[in-house]
Amino acid sequence: MWTALHAAPRAVILLTGAPLGTGSSTGWAQGGVAAALGEDDTPALHARDTIAAGAGLVDAHAARLLAEAGPAEIEALYAMGAPFEREADGHWSLSREAAHSRARVARVKGDQAGAGILAALIKAVKSAAHIDVREGWRAAGLIPDEGEGCAGVMALDEAGRRHDLIASDVVLATGSLCGLYGVTTTPASSQGQGLAWAARLGAVIQDPEFVQFHPTAIDIGRDPAPLATEALRGEGAILTDRSGHRFMRGVHDDAELAPRDVVARAVHRQVHSGRGAFLDARAAVGAEFPERFPAVFAACMSAGIDPREAPIPVAPAAHYHMGGIATDIDGFTGVPGLWAVGECASTGMHGANRLASNSLLEGLVFGRRAAIALRERGRRNLHPLKSEPAPDLTPDALVRLRAAMSAFAGVERDGTGLARLLDEIDALEAMCGGADALIAVRLVAAGAYLREESRGGHFRTDRPATAPHAVHTRLTLEAARAVSHLPLPLAEPAE
Repeated sequence: MWTALHAAPRAVILLTGAPLGTGSSTGWAQGGVAAALGEDDTPALHARDTIAAGAGLVDAHAARLLAEAGPAEIEALYAMGAPFEREADGHWSLSREAAHSRARVARVKGDQAGAGILAALIKAVKSAAHIDVREGWRAAGLIPDEGEGCAGVMALDEAGRRHDLIASDVVLATGSLCGLYGVTTTPASSQGQGLAWAARLGAVIQDPEFVQFHPTAIDIGRDPAPLATEALRGEGAILTDRSGHRFMRGVHDDAELAPRDVVARAVHRQVHSGRGAFLDARAAVGAEFPERFPAVFAACMSAGIDPREAPIPVAPAAHYHMGGIATDIDGFTGVPGLWAVGECASTGMHGANRLASNSLLEGLVFGRRAAIALRERGRRNLHPLKSEPAPDLTPDALVRLRAAMSAFAGVERDGTGLARLLDEIDALEAMCGGADALIAVRLVAAGAYLREESRGGHFRTDRPATAPHAVHTRLTLEAARAVSHLPLPLAEPAE
């Protein structure tokens, strides 16, 4: 929506398979938007923290662009009506989250940031004369051009009728692939469709193996799992085991505010050991829970847990995809006519481990940059080729795939499990055809299989060391398919 708004005067058709603002990870975002808004903060510090969290793979130029543009984007959203909290003296109300050296997360009612931002954007989009919103229209794939590149989108309307929308430029903002995991905090529709579509047209997919697992999904057996925002830990909530022992103190100097990959692995090991993991916010938030963190409070109470009086059971869940369609800093994929913004894109600014609350800011900063670049482009001569959407997975096949992803490409992986995952993908493809979901997970599995080290969100128990030089994974669809035929690497004993 931010890209569409800033693309004026170019005419934009905005496709959304669900009613505008629903079925989107943005609307579920709790913590807020990171930006250097405090008097003790600077864009340089924000960029430094982003680079440090990314474990050697952050593009420093992209991180600086993000940090420098951040405050102006918050101001623009606020002016549009996004209800960011401010103190009585006019300063921004800011939370501190993991791996940030300062409190810099602009928030809305504690855990309502995504919903508040979406409400403001939807109002602006619906009143913009240059945007034609097609609610209930689901993109089903890209239309290739006879020469090279993308010539438009295959779309299905509310009744399932197909429409070929021919366009000089297509911007993918299709979000995550985390819905392809058995335990996830994202909408079920987040299945990596954009990665599959772009890969079929020859786009490079960068660092697909880096999936971020949120350490504190509320463990109440729901799909998707509700989230206990990291802002709770920023306010002083602690992680304990079943006996009340605070286990993060023995894991990292920053304890509960260690980088997300560190906390997620610690919570994962607690859960699998049988000791359990619980987020205890009784002292930090207590009686103020309903007002300060209404979404978390409602989720807990609906499961019979009163977080004012009892710790919250938590477990890691697939939450964010750091990898994606490789783009430049303006969102261009290298495929003529094809652009990508937000979570489905990879500018390199998240590296191997996204810094908390940088994701919404990325959508704003790089979404605007894409719009500005698109405004300056002329129309291309198009020669669309006839094409058909990929087949869908059957419900049973999707359940099978999600279980395999959690088992073999989860918080901790190893070469044997990843080889089994690739075999499972081959078997499902033989049964169901080349579904978008299978292409997306093949890219993740292939990248993880090839990365014989542990770095950021990718932890190989058979390769626990981090290589001295950080190198991006860059895969085409052809290269990812070839990985199935590689011999299994010999495992080395874990250190």
